[in-house]
Amino acid sequence: MIKKIKFSKGFNDTKEVFFFIEEFNSSLGELFGNGDRNKIKLFDLNGKTINIKSFKIPNLINKIAYKYFRKSKARRSFEYATILLERGIGTPQPIAFLENFNWLGLRDSYYASEHLVTELTYRELVEIPDYPDHDNILRQFTRFSFDLHEQGIEFLDHSPGNTLIKKELDGKYSFYLVDLNRMEFHESMTFEMRMKNLCRLTPVKEMVAVMANEYAKLYTVESEQRIFDILWKFTSDFQEQFHRKKRLKKKLKFWKK
Repeated sequence: MIKKIKFSKGFNDTKEVFFFIEEFNSSLGELFGNGDRNKIKLFDLNGKTINIKSFKIPNLINKIAYKYFRKSKARRSFEYATILLERGIGTPQPIAFLENFNWLGLRDSYYASEHLVTELTYRELVEIPDYPDHDNILRQFTRFSFDLHEQGIEFLDHSPGNTLIKKELDGKYSFYLVDLNRMEFHESMTFEMRMKNLCRLTPVKEMVAVMANEYAKLYTVESEQRIFDILWKFTSDFQEQFHRKKRLKKKLKFWKK
């Protein structure tokens, strides 16, 4: 067994975190979330809570690919978090990643970061239309997304549960991206790339209209109407595809029974 572990610069409690990762599958730590695909546990580190994510064991092809051709999800999460913070984009502070390799390829991998407790995610804005300060939060989130696009950051998992939102003073909010293993970095992003990047966030037409209105204030090369039209088209296409896949999964489950 070959282990590869890397810590953030200046992080000192390396032995403790290494121990938590090694004991991840024991009774230590507190399970966080449902753990359908990946499992997350919380650990106390000298009075601070850290978050360790154990990624789903890859299939045979990916075991080999992650050893020789691609970076593991854990490593990508660690590296992308470091890049985001360097660029002034909010994300939980990365601590470490660990990869275990056997003769075949990657056996398992782990990503450790600080654990942030925030008031809400974007999902609450979708599910609770009368959430306090809804319009203000949505507009600030849109400006946050515009900043990502201006920096050429394409967050491929830009979906409702992957932005943590923390209320600050004077009606301001901070935004933190999580689930970072799928990102791309560009010199610039086209209008279509920008709109596609936002299309998974909400099926609510009124929210799309607000986002288009706010985005148009910053992205002046396109009219508000065109921003809305293209964003709503991409949103509708995504929702149709999403529900089609859902129906197909139900049929497959039925036949398996």
